[in-house]
Amino acid sequence: MKLYADEPGNEMVRALGQLLVAQIARVEVPAALWRKHRMGEVSATAVGLLVGEFEADWFAADPPRLAVVRMTSLVIENAARLTGGHELRAYDAVQLASALAVRAADPDVARFAAFDRTLRAAAVAEGFTLVG
Repeated sequence: MKLYADEPGNEMVRALGQLLVAQIARVEVPAALWRKHRMGEVSATAVGLLVGEFEADWFAADPPRLAVVRMTSLVIENAARLTGGHELRAYDAVQLASALAVRAADPDVARFAAFDRTLRAAAVAEGFTLVG
């Protein structure tokens, strides 16, 4: 979200370069942007532009801004486990399970960007270093 919405912490996230995101972000980001509109924080026109920016990043090929971690049965199973162990919401658990899957493939992946207190605590408990 912080790539697209002007909210605290956005400058730091925008400076990170390529980000790994769970496939569920394809739904999560537009939904969060449209929620901002429903709450009266952003105009429909602005949300349309922001969703367009997100989709440009989502579908970009060269260079990709977002590296998408595909949903697998292992990611789903780990997300289900994480919901109880860390009291995470479903989408947050999927994001963390996706990061764990990437780290299993590449142990050098050690940083996790999140701004939700519960998700941050879960990421630290799972051995990640927090961004920000």
